[in-house]
Amino acid sequence: MSAPAVGRGKRAQTTRSTASLRHRLAERGVDKSLLMLVPAIIFAIALFVYPFSYGVGLTFQPSLATQDQWGAGIWSNYVAFFRDPFVFDSIYLTMRLALPVALFNVLVSIPVAFKLRHRFRGKKALTILLVLPITLGTVLTAQGMLIFAGRQGWLNRFLVSTGLVDEPLTLVNNYWGVLFSLIISGFPFAFLLISSYLSGIDPSIEAAAKTMGADWKQRFRRIILPLLAPGLATTFILTFVLAFSVFPSARLVGDASGETRVMALMAYRSFGELNDYPMASTIAVMMGLVELVVIALVLLWRASMFKGSTGGKG
Repeated sequence: MSAPAVGRGKRAQTTRSTASLRHRLAERGVDKSLLMLVPAIIFAIALFVYPFSYGVGLTFQPSLATQDQWGAGIWSNYVAFFRDPFVFDSIYLTMRLALPVALFNVLVSIPVAFKLRHRFRGKKALTILLVLPITLGTVLTAQGMLIFAGRQGWLNRFLVSTGLVDEPLTLVNNYWGVLFSLIISGFPFAFLLISSYLSGIDPSIEAAAKTMGADWKQRFRRIILPLLAPGLATTFILTFVLAFSVFPSARLVGDASGETRVMALMAYRSFGELNDYPMASTIAVMMGLVELVVIALVLLWRASMFKGSTGGKG
């Protein structure tokens, strides 16, 4: 065989090898389009990975005062967190708010979303009314709570003037004020999410079960609930995280040093009042760990209810 023929054969073999490698990588989703992820990766590293890593590292740099009081060297901040009742009890106080709020918003959103699946007069107006609190934000919601339900608010003045109560009710600056505020601000998110998942469930499935004699309880328990489980899990997680990180409501309409002494307030106290940045970072890390535990439990429940996708828009 001549030298030119041998050269052409090697080039052809190299071309086939390169094409084959490119083909194998493309089957695994590896191609030039991945370069589009580079800006997102840089963005995530700059705004999340680095600050998170820095914050975790800061927890192992306790202040001299913390080390003198609690000892334990680099673990002083964590020892202080678990052994100081004023700080450690904030976990229970935060969960005492976040869990009921998330459960209430999810459970109430289900029948409301079911009702709004059907067409009826005033549906659009009712939907707008339900999602309107999204535009207010937590600060305006808390301010509205003070104006409406405060000791000198409209509600108490009406109750006292009509003789229904002898003295104003204490509806704010306590646990109930924060609870109501979180429900008002979190319900629209739960309602919109569950409505979206319900719209993705094929109505013909429920109709087929109905024609086979299943009543509404059986249809809900055996068809709707398993298909809705991913949406319920996602909705609960999002509403729980929103409520767990409560700060404005706990400070404006709660008891910041008492029954609404949530973890976010404890982190702010360490950061803004005591200038103890390592302890503030420690509380923030513990907040994340508690949230991850709750999220893991919810995802386990979701896996036990349904495996697969709901299909459609949900």
